[in-house]
Formats: sequence, C-alpha cells, structure tokens
Amino acid sequence: MNVYILVVDDEPDVEALFRQQFRRDLRAGRFQMEFASSAPDALKLAAEVHDPSLILILSDINMPGMSGLDMLPKVRAAHPDVPVIMITAYGDAETRRKAIERGAVGLLTKPIDFALLRQEIDTRLGQAA
Repeated sequence: MNVYILVVDDEPDVEALFRQQFRRDLRAGRFQMEFASSAPDALKLAAEVHDPSLILILSDINMPGMSGLDMLPKVRAAHPDVPVIMITAYGDAETRRKAIERGAVGLLTKPIDFALLRQEIDTRLGQAA
C-alpha cells in the first residue's frame, strides 16, 4: 500500500524543506509526500488519493484565495477519517480554537518542530499498518 501525506502551503520553499527533513523516509518508501500550493489544488489531490492510503494532511492556514481554515471543513467532509494538522506562524488561542472547531486534530507553529511532526507521522503510519 502506498501511504501519502499531503502538504499544503503557498510558500515555494516548503516542498524542498519537507523533502530534506524526510529524505530518508521518502527514499526508504515509508510514505510519499504530495504537495499542493493552494487549497483548491489540495482538494483536487485529496480527491485523487483514496483512503486509507491518505494518512495525514498538513496545511498552512494563511494562503491567498481559500485559506487553510476555509479548506478544512471541505476536506473533512470528503475525508472524515484523515487527520488534518494546521500550520501557522501565529499560534494564538483564537487561531487554535478556529482550527479545532473546523476539524483539525492539531496546530503546529512555524518554524515547524520536525521532531514533533515525525512522531505524529510515525503514529499515523502505525495506525495505517
């Protein structure tokens, strides 16, 4: 089974950063990462990857057009079993509340703690196995 993690962020350097941080996992085939630069692109990609192979969505909140918070209810409706973790530069209580209310399982603040994210991914991989 191919296992996918979908990363949604409009910043062009995010894909290179994630590929560098998870290069051993990607090379070993533990999971694959798909990248979308906008919420509409993410919704299209998520529709093409069928459960249970999509195990996690990581999405920036602040993006032009549709924000991550606006995308969240749509992706949760289409993939209710896929956890979504929001990523933001602003980890204030109000942002966290909105993300959780709309269906996120958590909120990571930038700069991302990749050790913490790796633990979350390992947990999801264990559940998917």
